[in-house]
Amino acid sequence: MIGLLDASKRFDPSLGIKFSTYAYKYILGEVTKYIRENTNLKVGREVLKLKSNIEKTRDYLRQKLQREPTNVEISLVLEIDEEKLDEIERITTSVKSLDYTIDCQDNLYNSIQVEEAGMKESLLDLKDEIEKLDEEDKKIIYSRYYYDMTQSETSKELGISQVQVSRKEAKILKRLKTRL
Repeated sequence: MIGLLDASKRFDPSLGIKFSTYAYKYILGEVTKYIRENTNLKVGREVLKLKSNIEKTRDYLRQKLQREPTNVEISLVLEIDEEKLDEIERITTSVKSLDYTIDCQDNLYNSIQVEEAGMKESLLDLKDEIEKLDEEDKKIIYSRYYYDMTQSETSKELGISQVQVSRKEAKILKRLKTRL
């Protein structure tokens, strides 16, 4: 409607063209502007123009070669780096909704939810087992895996040698694996 209003304000019947022909560009411009501005991810005009050129080149090469063109062939025709072409493809790939149906029964949301539920259970079991460890073993695990300290740093913190930390850590991990 905005494009139609702009066209009606600027239309000059003395030019001898139909209003519909004149208004087409205004309407198309407003529609593309709306689409560009109302997406979840903002992509620049240059990227969109390059994506359009890539698609046109892909269609042209598909007809000429009678097969799907490779990214190398497209990048050679457009004289751009293949990495740039891959980046444009990645940037402009539309994001799938969590409600997107994978098969007749399931959607992305449900598949992620199932995986997360299993992850939460194992994580809780691991936390429970870590809490059952004695204080020194807990300190080793927390230092190494929660605080991302090296064995040397952990040994200094606990006042034992790095070799002792290494041996104790291996024993603790083995115990945790068997318990889980």
